Amino acid sequence: MDQIRIGKFIAEERKRKGYTQRKLAEQLGISDKTISKWERGNGFPEVSLLLPLCEELEITVNELLVGERVSEEEYQEKAEENMVNLLMEAQESKKKIVLSAMIVGLTLLSALTLFVISGALVMENWIRIILTSIGVVVIVGGIIIACILDRDAGAFECPECKERFVPEMSAYIMGPHTITRRKLKCPKCGAHKYCKKVLTK
Repeated sequence: MDQIRIGKFIAEERKRKGYTQRKLAEQLGISDKTISKWERGNGFPEVSLLLPLCEELEITVNELLVGERVSEEEYQEKAEENMVNLLMEAQESKKKIVLSAMIVGLTLLSALTLFVISGALVMENWIRIILTSIGVVVIVGGIIIACILDRDAGAFECPECKERFVPEMSAYIMGPHTITRRKLKCPKCGAHKYCKKVLTK
């Protein structure tokens, strides 16, 4: 999905209706900052707001996802295109998560091998130090790459307001986590809770 194009479309349709950002926000029960964020292409309406937003702007969900008015003849084609794009986004996120897990596994295997070699074989101390240092660098580098891939795969969903967001890298790394959840601060409602990992933004 082209969030910048969708944002411009939301702004155009809002103005066509004669709404200010504040007026549209009041109609949807959200803040005008959220509307501004959508219109700048820095976010996308959560699922629960799609229908209310489309009703207020008198557009279809299909038109919102495309970022333009769609004729009846084009409607089916655009609907299928939108579905394919959502599936592709989810598929790309899955690939990144699998790649992240593989990198962690290979990193640990490589580093463990270096540590075993440096501890088990007879060698000069300086060689042992170099092998151990390389092992540490491999672990740190692998974890950084895995974190970047995992953070960028999909998004996290706030349990309070259902906002989907990609956290800053520092918040991602420092947040306590389980396999599918990470404790993060929601940029929309400010809740600091365990957010669920989702495959689409």
